[in-house]
Amino acid sequence: MFQLLDFIGTFVFAVSGVLTALNKKLDLFGVFIIAFVTALGGGTLRDILIGRTPVGWMQNLQYVYLIVIGFIIAVVFRKKLDRLRISMFLFDTIGLGIFTLIGLEKGIEKGLHPIICIALGTITATFGGVIRDILCNEIPVIFRREIYATVCLLGGVLFFILQECNINDDALYLITSLFMIILRLLAVRNKWYLPTLHHKV
Repeated sequence: MFQLLDFIGTFVFAVSGVLTALNKKLDLFGVFIIAFVTALGGGTLRDILIGRTPVGWMQNLQYVYLIVIGFIIAVVFRKKLDRLRISMFLFDTIGLGIFTLIGLEKGIEKGLHPIICIALGTITATFGGVIRDILCNEIPVIFRREIYATVCLLGGVLFFILQECNINDDALYLITSLFMIILRLLAVRNKWYLPTLHHKV
């Protein structure tokens, strides 16, 4: 289940990157680079932070193959993905839930404190999107009012609560990822935002 989630997360984030780049009218090389950094940017940063080098995708080319497949599928069927905003949002949301779990698990493997594991999960899930948005000249979603990184943090807390209840690992991954995906969908649908700070001159 863990390996499958990792592959699914890589694929959907790659597609999310392709759709964003196509919306910005980049050339094919630019589209591929955006897909690549979206899918692997967060995991690469996480691996560097925990001293896991060479980083994961350099040791397993299946991640690169998945990105290439996601790139080709998204480019070929781009006309059928007319509602780009909806498509980008759905793929981004699924990737968010899955990659948070990947980061949590990597931290647990290293024997790190749950708080650090949650931080690693958040980094894994969000920083590919941060790099994508910066390269596409957008303010990263994580820095806007949307409930985004907060979803990862709450999902991480739920993960460790359920783990204390000795729930089966597959069920643990499934429940936590669904919780984060549904929470993100509800937050956008119901326009839940974090408060912003206004500077008075």
